[in-house]
Amino acid sequence: MKSIAMIPARYAATRFPFKLMQQLGNKTVIRHTYDNTVASGLFDEVFVVTDHSLIYDEIVQHGGKAIMSIKTHESGSDRIAEAVENMEVDIILNVQGDEPFIDTSTLAKLLAAFNDENVQVASVMKPFTDHSLVSNTNFVKVVVDKNMESLLFSRSVIPFHRDENIQPVYYEHIGVYAFRKAALLQFTKWEMTPLESIEKIECLRYLENGIKLKMVLTDFVGVKIDVPEDLEKAEKYLLDVGS
Repeated sequence: MKSIAMIPARYAATRFPFKLMQQLGNKTVIRHTYDNTVASGLFDEVFVVTDHSLIYDEIVQHGGKAIMSIKTHESGSDRIAEAVENMEVDIILNVQGDEPFIDTSTLAKLLAAFNDENVQVASVMKPFTDHSLVSNTNFVKVVVDKNMESLLFSRSVIPFHRDENIQPVYYEHIGVYAFRKAALLQFTKWEMTPLESIEKIECLRYLENGIKLKMVLTDFVGVKIDVPEDLEKAEKYLLDVGS
């Protein structure tokens, strides 16, 4: 199977404008993400797909591969789907551009999930270690069946802790996805679904159309850059572990 990594990279961001072009150590955020994804050695090719020439030039001028989006897109999945439509590829892994530190073992598990021909989409979850965050609606929760396939994603607390004699494990959904090409292209043809509209959780569109996501467990804690303060955390992380 041919596997590629796609890094959707939108220039504007509401909470932290131009965050992907911020300097982190000796590189921009987006270059750290790209270079670390390439260094994983897991993919036949790695691309940044973007809506802005500054990001495109940042990657290409440093020897990387980038694609300019033709249309305006609502989501990273839509941006990736446009880029891969005419590519000969089997598995596409969506790497978040604002998460510059890559956990190779987690990405390898995601790709390995497709050894099962029934898996159409896979994603990542990790147990909450700070239980004060479980009720925070900025953190998407996921519950799974005994086969590690998603039953529901929600910003609400799931499962509801009714029986105090049972201690539930709460899982945070990490927004890293891998798709078979056909499943991704089909996703972009479906209308936005009711639960997706209510919760503003993109992957609910798959569930509402009958496709479960294979969930992969991780305990990796990186740094997602959403606000300027996160850049300071990333600088500290870079000093601690290198990149």
